[in-house]
Amino acid sequence: MTVRILRRALLALTLCLALLPLVAGAVDDPSEMLPDPAQEQRAEAIGAQLRCLVCQNESIEDSSADLARDLRHVVREHVAKGESNKQVMDWMVERYGNFIRLRPPLTIGTLLLWLMPVLALLVGVMVALRAFRRPRTSVPPPLTDAERARLDDLTRPR
Repeated sequence: MTVRILRRALLALTLCLALLPLVAGAVDDPSEMLPDPAQEQRAEAIGAQLRCLVCQNESIEDSSADLARDLRHVVREHVAKGESNKQVMDWMVERYGNFIRLRPPLTIGTLLLWLMPVLALLVGVMVALRAFRRPRTSVPPPLTDAERARLDDLTRPR
């Protein structure tokens, strides 16, 4: 009984430790924050749209990676200078490409990226259908009288 309780407690502790990074805020140091709450809110909104280049599935606001911290600092510098959200995003895209955006704009390149699996599947289905629609091997012609006589001779019991 006590072993079962101990196992459950260990499992609960493991789950808590695994979920701890999700709960912890990414801004590690309060000195990172801008003194003006409106500017800080704008910086956080911009950072939430930018991908952490190390983590790749988190925004720079959610990540605690060193590069994300540096990018948060750059965003806050641009916001403190009075640049608009678009100017900050344009600077980031110019520097790192559209990959820095968590939601890149719809372009021909991104459209092809999303449609390629569908196109590949359609091509595969078409190739499979053509392969199945090919005529099967044709039925051999009937045996001639000489061939039938030889077959009878070969299959006759002795």
